Amino acid sequence: MSSRHDGRRPNELRPVSLEVDYLEQPLGAVLYSQGKTRVLCTASLDERVPRWLRDSGRGWLTAEYSMLPASTGERAPREASEGKQKGRTVEIQRLIGRALRAVADMEALGERTLWLDCDVLQADGGTRCAAISGAYVAAARALDRAGLGRVLVDSVAAVSVGIVGGEQLLDLDYEEDSSAEVDLNVILTGDGRFIEVQATAERAPFGRDELDALLDLASAGIERIGEAQKQALDVAGG
Repeated sequence: MSSRHDGRRPNELRPVSLEVDYLEQPLGAVLYSQGKTRVLCTASLDERVPRWLRDSGRGWLTAEYSMLPASTGERAPREASEGKQKGRTVEIQRLIGRALRAVADMEALGERTLWLDCDVLQADGGTRCAAISGAYVAAARALDRAGLGRVLVDSVAAVSVGIVGGEQLLDLDYEEDSSAEVDLNVILTGDGRFIEVQATAERAPFGRDELDALLDLASAGIERIGEAQKQALDVAGG
């Protein structure tokens, strides 16, 4: 197996680190790091639901996502200063919400809203995947502390894979992602079921056999991320 520009093997994740209870104020907070990508994820409970869910006995889970102005090195204006969110931001926060709702029992949540806020402190590829993996830990911590641990019926994690220079790679950093021929973001439950697969031929079409191999690569990577998530929550729950 050849090595990559950062010395990793093709099937090797960047180092994954989770600092649970990184902040004191939120019910759930984790600083999720994967390589140089760092995302601060917090979870907050609101004792209200959207109007269309009132008196339904069901709760809601939603997410917001943002990148700090200097997260990519060169400062970009805050979206609030421009008066609207960019399409990419809206897409990613909807993705985070869908991913977590897929494993949430809304009746067990009751008429409450669980807010997940994911702020990218530093970006080096895979920010949406890091946000999803971190948001799950923040949500699990918050719900457990609120006595609502039964709401989440499984775990969630995500990772990117792709074909770069004709080689299938796990967990693309920015340099690899920007030159990939094929790019996938894969979201799985803890028991290995698919929630979402975003697959794009950036420079060249790819075959079914390549897709299957990339999904297998992603599954193996997500299994290792899941182990890191569980360990971090076990330590925090002490």
